Amino acid sequence: MPIYAGLEAGGTKFVCAIARGPDEILLREQFPTTTPNETIQRTVDFFRNQPHPLDALGIGSFGPLDPHPASPTYGYITKTPKPGWSNTDLAGPLRQALNIPVAFDTDVNAAALGEYRWGAAQGLETFVYMTVGTGIGGGAFANRRLLHGLMHPEMGHILIPHDRQRDPYPGFCPFHGDCLEGLAAGPALEGRWGRKGQELPPEHPAWALEAHYLALGLEALFTILSPQRVILGGGVMQQPHLLPMVRDELLRLLNGYLQIPVLLHEINRLIVPPALGSNTGVLGAIALAETALQPAG
Repeated sequence: MPIYAGLEAGGTKFVCAIARGPDEILLREQFPTTTPNETIQRTVDFFRNQPHPLDALGIGSFGPLDPHPASPTYGYITKTPKPGWSNTDLAGPLRQALNIPVAFDTDVNAAALGEYRWGAAQGLETFVYMTVGTGIGGGAFANRRLLHGLMHPEMGHILIPHDRQRDPYPGFCPFHGDCLEGLAAGPALEGRWGRKGQELPPEHPAWALEAHYLALGLEALFTILSPQRVILGGGVMQQPHLLPMVRDELLRLLNGYLQIPVLLHEINRLIVPPALGSNTGVLGAIALAETALQPAG
C-alpha cells in the first residue's frame, strides 16, 4: 500500500503525519506555527528524517490560499491575517525537498475530504464541514466534489445580522469586524466576555449568543447549498451543550420554511460532530495525498 504524508498547516500549530490510512498512522508530530522559514524547515526535517518511503504529500492549510494548480501562485498562502505569512509559498519548498507529488487545499476542505472518505460524510453527495475555533472556516462538497470557484469558500466571513443592543461587541475580524468569524470564533468569546470559552459555564449567556450566531451562518448554508449534512468541528464546539443549542436555534430561525423531515424531526442526524475527532484535519491531509496519485479530472 502507498505511504502518504499529511500536513495540517494551522495558524497555531502544524501537525505532520505519515500514514497508510486512518487505521494505520505510522508517525505523528505537531509543533507551533512560528515564522514561515522556521516552520516550513521543521516540516521538511520531519518528513525527510523518517524511515518510510513516501508516495505523495497532502497539505491542508490555513488561508486564504491559491488552490488552482494552473496558477503561478499555486500552493501559496495569499493575503492572510496571520502575521508574517502573507504571500508565502508553502507547497513549493516541500515539493522540492521531498520530490513527490503534492496536493494542496484549505485545511477545512481537507477535513471535509477526510470526513467524506472515512468519517461522518461517507456516502453523501453534498455536505459542509465547518470548524469553529481560533477562526471559522468551511469546506463544501457539491455533487461529490470539493467546491472551488474563484478561489475557495470563505464561510467564516459571511456577513450576518448583528444586533448591537443585544451585543455591543464590535467583532475582531481585521477585514470585516463583525462577520461570522469576527463575532463567533474563539477570540470573540474571549474579547466579549473576558474569558476563554472553555472557562465559561454552560449556563453563561455567552452560549445562547454563540448558538444564535452559528445558527445564522448555518441558515445561510442550508438555504444556499442545501447540504445533506453539516459537520461542526473545532475547539469552540468541544462544549457539549453548544451543539444542541445550535440545532434548536437553527430551527427557530428557519421558522418552518424548509419542510424537510430530517430537518424537522431528526436534526441530530443533520448537524453532527466530526467522526474522526481530533484527527480530522491531519487525516484530511492524508486523503488529499491520495488524490495526488489519481489521474487528473
